Amino acid sequence: MGAISEIEEFAAFEISRDRDQFLRELIRELSGALEEVVGVEDAAGFISVVGARLGEVMNEEYCGHARVKSLSLQQIAACLIDLKQRIQGDFQVESISAERIVLVNSRCPFGDYVKGRPSLCMMTSNVFGRIAAQNAGYAEVRIPEAIAKGDERCRVVVSFTPTQKGVEEGEAREYYACD
Repeated sequence: MGAISEIEEFAAFEISRDRDQFLRELIRELSGALEEVVGVEDAAGFISVVGARLGEVMNEEYCGHARVKSLSLQQIAACLIDLKQRIQGDFQVESISAERIVLVNSRCPFGDYVKGRPSLCMMTSNVFGRIAAQNAGYAEVRIPEAIAKGDERCRVVVSFTPTQKGVEEGEAREYYACD
């Protein structure tokens, strides 16, 4: 009987933790531990693997629902925005052309937990890169501004032709369509 009253007492505490907040904290701590143990660059590599897998699954899901083998340029942009909106990001199209899609974001899906965890940007880079490349054949993704790095917003540039300079300087990642 004592345990039940303690459970009720603890249940009445005003603690604002739910599954979503817990998972964001978990991701923050996992990425932080990786960054501390193997460094930011290698941590980004591990997160890239997860992002690539998620990008492939999400692309198949969006193509399946759209009933197409590959998405058009407009559909790629709509897909990238939709998936981020579904996880509480606030991505918008800044510009779109045959050469690139530029997206801006004022709210990261990881919330404030992303701050100081630049390796988490690899999740966005890989998901966007995989989806874009799978549908356009090739994608180069740069994130010149990121909330994780202390910027006011995120700015993501998805190019459909290689710029080489960004890749050579380590500011961009290349993605190719997979069979």
